[in-house]
Formats: sequence, structure tokens, C-alpha cells
Amino acid sequence: MNGDGVNDMSEKNKCEVLMWGYFPGVTAQRSPLTSPAIVRFPEAEVAGDSWKDVCAGGCGFGMAISASGKLITWGSADDQGQSYLTSGKHGEIPEVYPLPTTDLIVKAAAGWAHCVSVTDKNEVYSWGWKECVPSVQVTRSWSSSVKNSEEETSTKQSSTISEQGSISGPNDKISADETMKRRKVTPQQEIETSAPADETLSMPPCLVNFDSGVKITSVAAGGRHTLALSDVGQVWGWGYSGEGQLGLGSRIKTVASPHLIPCIEPSSNGRDSSVINQESLAAGTEQRKSIGNYIKGIACGGRHSAVITDAGVVLTFGWGQYGQCGQGNSDDLLRPSCVSSLLGTRIETVAAGLWHTICICAEGRVRAFGGNQFGQLGLGTNSDQCENVPRLLDASVLETKKAKMASCGARHSAILTEDDKIFCWGWNKYGQLGLGDTIDRNMPAQVPLKDYTPKNIACGWWHTLLLYIQGRFLASEIQLFRPDCGFSAGTTPPPSAAKRDASAVVRSPGQHYVTNSCRARAVK
Repeated sequence: MNGDGVNDMSEKNKCEVLMWGYFPGVTAQRSPLTSPAIVRFPEAEVAGDSWKDVCAGGCGFGMAISASGKLITWGSADDQGQSYLTSGKHGEIPEVYPLPTTDLIVKAAAGWAHCVSVTDKNEVYSWGWKECVPSVQVTRSWSSSVKNSEEETSTKQSSTISEQGSISGPNDKISADETMKRRKVTPQQEIETSAPADETLSMPPCLVNFDSGVKITSVAAGGRHTLALSDVGQVWGWGYSGEGQLGLGSRIKTVASPHLIPCIEPSSNGRDSSVINQESLAAGTEQRKSIGNYIKGIACGGRHSAVITDAGVVLTFGWGQYGQCGQGNSDDLLRPSCVSSLLGTRIETVAAGLWHTICICAEGRVRAFGGNQFGQLGLGTNSDQCENVPRLLDASVLETKKAKMASCGARHSAILTEDDKIFCWGWNKYGQLGLGDTIDRNMPAQVPLKDYTPKNIACGWWHTLLLYIQGRFLASEIQLFRPDCGFSAGTTPPPSAAKRDASAVVRSPGQHYVTNSCRARAVK
């Protein structure tokens, strides 16, 4: 895409990025971006550089990759605790994150306050919360990798972070209705307090060590755990696994180095026709069915995980309290287990949120399961009753649509359809649905965009990013990206032997510039 081989069409129609939702460092008074706004590309280090992919980002910050292989972050605020450090202290203006490598970044993902990236040489770097970063070689200190242009936040601005992804501070008052919902799903003992921007609690970028010969192609990040997918379809994991979200067969709380997760275990005769947890498979012919030969997609939720095999079979593991593992119960799964009710349906894409999971079938239909407290399943209800088996989304707006990409935020969901439409639903307190308001939706609603050709959709905890090309093109004219970020699926192919105007932070398409003083001017 970049370099001497750029053709006229790709040069003329470079990718752009839209954002909406919670970016506290972007606007004064932390006003939510309730409608899509353009993310200005930072001053290019390479002539002709542009956006290449979006990676969602963590709580309160966005993350994307440039065509020259640079990781770019923005949107955080200095009282956001560990997230502020993890984002590189990049707020209003998107900036290149200073990773300790000259290799090109090809994939990246973010959890609440930790990040992970993959280079074109299949090396993996991780940083952020200490318990999320493997205990390996530290390649750079915080003082050298993050600009010290701003002082650390005082302790009086500390934020309370819960396992459910809620953060409460002086500027984040929760309505009585939301409080009631959270009381039902947030045990008091789960709440943790994180000192704001405390460098002793975080790790700078570290090179993650894998076994010799392992080549990582994509990554996914959850609340406090990470999955990595290799070129031969193996899954590696590290971080917190108190509910079994690393699929290692135990509730070990800290896995300090990458461990191979036994998703598909070959049979004794060497054939790849094995079945995991055979008791979880349906009886009869379904039990003899092969689940596949390798893993092609990975997703991390808050405290659960999901993977897809090359045969289109979904395996889940981890926290199951709200049915997010799709097993028909609320039990935790300590090992990867088939979602048996989907065995007759080929799944192409999976995404995971804080308490829910979204799947896209081969025919483009969407199925969802897990918590539905804010309508994040898109079933037309805001029910405290969880859906512990996959439910088909039969909304009328999707009747003639075929979904091809999906991504989940903490409590919201998004899909991209084959006719280039974006639909969002779920929690909308910060405008993360992009519908121009802060009203929750319990059914898919189309994001109003015109003359855009989407390439990828990626949800952060409380925000959404869209990679697109201006104008309308046939699908055959553009290269599509699979979702690959925190809270969405990463995929792997079959295994084989100009200076920025600092006064204009974002521009709402065709409407206005949003400046640091929240003033706007019309764009002709």
C-alpha cells in the first residue's frame, strides 16, 4: 500500500478514521462524541503516510495503525489512571506511540489498561498493567518511552475501576437506573482501586518471549488477559485467569508467561479429528463431528474468551455467570468447550464484550448470548435475564442484510454488513453508538453515514472506531480487514509449512470542526 508501488486509486482514496464515544482528552469538559467525527492523522514521518487499520483502544483512548507501520494513540486524559499511562499520555492530538522497535506494527489490541502489538517479524510487545504483561525483558523504561510533558495526576483524582469495566470519578455520575442495573451484577468484593497513573503499577513495552519457532500473527486483549494466535493456528495466553479465561484447566490467577492453550488436541493416531470436552458435544452423529484442525480467530471478553476453528466451530472458556460462554448455564469453563447449539452452523466471526458474545454465521446472520442489561444483545429487550444460549437477531432492519464483521465494546455491539452499512446497539451513555444522542438501544440501529466505504469497525470499552474510504466503491475494488482488536476477533490464514492543524482536533463529516474550546465553524 505504501512505497513505490502505490497506484492512483489507493493514493487518491486513502483510508480515514471516524470515532465516536468516550475520548476524555479530545474535547473540553469531556463532552461525549455522540456522532462520528474524523480523527486527524498526525504529522506524517513518512511522506504520503495514512491510516491502515483501527484497533479500538482501551478505556478512554483510541488506537490505530498507520500505513508506515506506526502505532498511533489518542484521546486519554491525565486523571484516567493507568489508561493514561498505557496510551502514552496522548490526549487531544493523535501521536505515534514510542515502541522500542523499528519493525512495522501490523496488529494491535487493548484491554482496559494494557496493550499488545505484533510486528511484521511476528514479534509481540506488551505494556500496561503489570499483571497483564509477561515477566520478560523490559525493553524501555517509562521515562524514556513516554513524554513527561505533563505531571502525574494527584491521588485525589483517583478513579475506581471494577471488573465490570465501570469507572467512577468526579465527572462520571451514574444515573439511578444504571446504578440499579450494576448492583445486580457487580458484587462489592469485585471492586478494585487503582492509583492514578502510578508507574509502579505499570510496565513499559516488553518483548514477549515465545517458544522457538512460534510466529504470532494476531492478538486479542480482554479485561486483564491476552490471547495470541500463531501462523499455524495455535493459541497462546497470559495474564489473569481466575475464572478460566486462559483455558488452562485451572483458576490460576496470574500466568506470567505465554502458555499454549489446548484448543484442539490431536488424537493418538495423529489425525486432526479430535473433540474437546466430549461431554459438551451433542449425542449421536454430532459427537463424531470434527471440530476442525486449527484455530483461525480469537476474541477476548472482560473475563471470558472465544475462538473459532477452521471448520467454523466456536469454543468458549472463562467466566460464565451471565451465559456469555453460550453453554446453557452460568458455569465457568476452565477449558475450551464447544458451543454445542451452534455445531450445525458455520461461524465466521466472533466478538466478545464485557458480559456478552456476538457471532456471525456464514450466511451473514447474527447470533448473541450473555448479559443483556443495556440491550447489548440486540434482541429488543433490556432484560436482567441473561441469554445463556445463542439467540438469533431477527430485527427488521437486518432482514435483508448480511453481516460480515462484528466488534463488541464493554456493553455495546457493532456490525458491518456486506452493503457497507454500520449498525450499533447497547449502552450509549457516552455516545458510543454514534447515533447523535446518549439513549441506549436494545435493537440494531444504523449509524447515519453517507458516501463512505467502511473497511473495518472496532469497539473500545466506551467508544467505536471506523476505518473507511471516502466515496463508494465495489467490494472488489478495496481490501477488507477482519476485526482484530480488544473485544473482537483476530484472524489468521490457513497454516502453511502533512502537518496537522492542532486547532482542529476532529471534524464531524460535512458538519463542523471540534476545537479544544468546543467551538465549531461550518465547513463549506
